[in-house]
Amino acid sequence: MLGTVTIIGQGYVGLPLAQEATRSGYKVWGFDVNESTVSNLNNGLSHIDDLENEDVQNMIDGGYRATSDPECIKQSEIIVICVPTPLGEGGTPELSFIEKATSTAGKYLAKGTTVVLESTTYPGTTEEICLPLLEKESGLQAGKDFSLAFSPERVDPGSNKFGISNTPKLVGGIDEKSTEEAKKFYASFVDEVVSMSGTKEAETAKLLENTFRHVNIALVNEMAKLCHELEIDIWEVIRGAATKPFGFMRFNPGAGVGGHCIPIDPNYLSYEVRKELGYPFRFVELAQEVNNSMPNYVVDRIGEILNEKRKPLNGSTVLLLGVTYKPNIADQRQSPAQPIAEQLLKKQAEVQYHDPFVEKWELANGDVIERVSQLHEALENADIVVLLQAHSEYDVQRIKDTSIVFFDTCGAVESSEYRL
Repeated sequence: MLGTVTIIGQGYVGLPLAQEATRSGYKVWGFDVNESTVSNLNNGLSHIDDLENEDVQNMIDGGYRATSDPECIKQSEIIVICVPTPLGEGGTPELSFIEKATSTAGKYLAKGTTVVLESTTYPGTTEEICLPLLEKESGLQAGKDFSLAFSPERVDPGSNKFGISNTPKLVGGIDEKSTEEAKKFYASFVDEVVSMSGTKEAETAKLLENTFRHVNIALVNEMAKLCHELEIDIWEVIRGAATKPFGFMRFNPGAGVGGHCIPIDPNYLSYEVRKELGYPFRFVELAQEVNNSMPNYVVDRIGEILNEKRKPLNGSTVLLLGVTYKPNIADQRQSPAQPIAEQLLKKQAEVQYHDPFVEKWELANGDVIERVSQLHEALENADIVVLLQAHSEYDVQRIKDTSIVFFDTCGAVESSEYRL
């Protein structure tokens, strides 16, 4: 056995990490404050898309245990913090999960332990928030009694191509020893581990990765709006541009951006720039404005299309297909389908939905929408069918042919009359 690891937070980041660490020969404790999550995991039940129940059972057979008892931290040479970092009121960073997890780790911290933060956050969090909390709670000194590093998570939920082991891992410690200790841990199950010069550089690298995507998605979303007004097919434009073998990277427009990374992470960088430098990160804030406008734009387009068919949005049946934030997973975090449905309901439309991964859909305002039981019948009867996520289970051409009116926001059907 390589040693003992406690991974704090057993969600989309922490649980796959626990799987890889268990496979590599570590004794792994999956610490989580949610008692239901802990119980389910210990009974071999997965709650995330990337792991099946069989995977969790294999982890248990390999020595993994989920727990809500922080005593496990005392027994661990490595502690990895993988907790959520949502946005608070006004779009400010919400670090309470990091603070609570770090305080808990500090209370049970033993000499010689390496602590790694993986949660995405603004530059300086590891040294300015985690370090003093760990020292205060433990009475130990960072860099002398324990090591501390930041290593950004790079999980791509639902990906069949990239997982933890074949995705390069960045590691930046508060000192050279901290970097090396964290590298040694990750190198036991990650093919390539890359040293960074410090924690702030590692924290900012993660934010740059997601800001890059955020800004480029906003560019094509803005292009989609302009091309629609100019009667130009944006999907044909992208297809042509993507044939260039250099100097261009393909991004597709859509109904909005979802998940944790794109809608949230760039705000952490924008917040830090405003706080420390006193001026806005204009690219990020403009991209946020554009991407946040897409759900309303989709609703407006739905109204325009129905109007062409001499139907008012009020009272029309709108069938939404695919309400998760990306194809082929059940994850609904920040899905643009939510604000689209809420806006449609405000405009008195009759909203229906279908998604093979979501049995019952609860909106942020508390409304619950039941999944249509007979998809073919629903397609035939809806006034307009809106494809939001092109799950591989969908035969999109057949869906288009069956629908009275079909609006494709994904560019999934080349011959569709109505596309984003």
